[in-house]
Amino acid sequence: MKKRLYLKVLFFAFIIASLSSCVSQKQIAYFQKDINGKDTIRVAEAYVPKIQSGDILSIYVSSLNPVASSFFNPYAPSPGLASETAGSGNSTPSVGQQSPASSSAPGFLVDPQGRIELPLVGEITAAGRTTSELRDTIKNRLKTYLKEPTVNVRFLNYKISVMGEVARPSVYVIPNEKVTLPEALSMAGDITIFGKRDNVLIVRDNNGKKEFGRINLNTREVYSSPYYYLHSNDIVYVEPGKGKIAQTDKTYQILPIILSALSFLSIIFVYSKR
Repeated sequence: MKKRLYLKVLFFAFIIASLSSCVSQKQIAYFQKDINGKDTIRVAEAYVPKIQSGDILSIYVSSLNPVASSFFNPYAPSPGLASETAGSGNSTPSVGQQSPASSSAPGFLVDPQGRIELPLVGEITAAGRTTSELRDTIKNRLKTYLKEPTVNVRFLNYKISVMGEVARPSVYVIPNEKVTLPEALSMAGDITIFGKRDNVLIVRDNNGKKEFGRINLNTREVYSSPYYYLHSNDIVYVEPGKGKIAQTDKTYQILPIILSALSFLSIIFVYSKR
């Protein structure tokens, strides 16, 4: 009777030890529905970035006179390439391209006073404006020099950082000036099996201060969160879970082996006493 009880205790101990290392489906599945939740949810208001000091802007000018327009494009590599850029409206890498930390984009740097300087046009206040607002301002100034000018203004340094338990942690360039948290994680190859999906950290610059926000990707509340749309220079950090710690900690690695060995020896001891 004692032998059977002892074997049962060992069996249940083995089962508990095995289950303790398992990850439940609720910890992995994204966007789970609440008990009283709906299948439609209101999404957070789209983020429209504003230019700040330190930003690098691509400003391309065109008009009915290409020769005259080229004078206002000091950073255009060549007339042919500049014309191609103006036609496509995209002079930056594709969405989600990884950006080397040492890369420097040629463009108009917004100075500490929030201004840029264009040939002939002179200084223009850029900080605090959207790219469309700055485009209209430059276009109005250029009417003195060009006939029917068109202006294309884009960010060259709009980027986000994805760190932690993702497949491809890196800095990613976002040329279309809009990216959501799920998109950023997809660009980084998704969260690994060891990452904590219920406590993703977003670090954001807010008027000279660091703002820290948390997102639970297991729920649908992420869509209404102010961190759903990422801002330029946001940092996304995915914390490692207990499974990752257990994988790297030697104590957790050796403990199952010790328990298995003790269980095996106990079984042999019990059967040898029969």
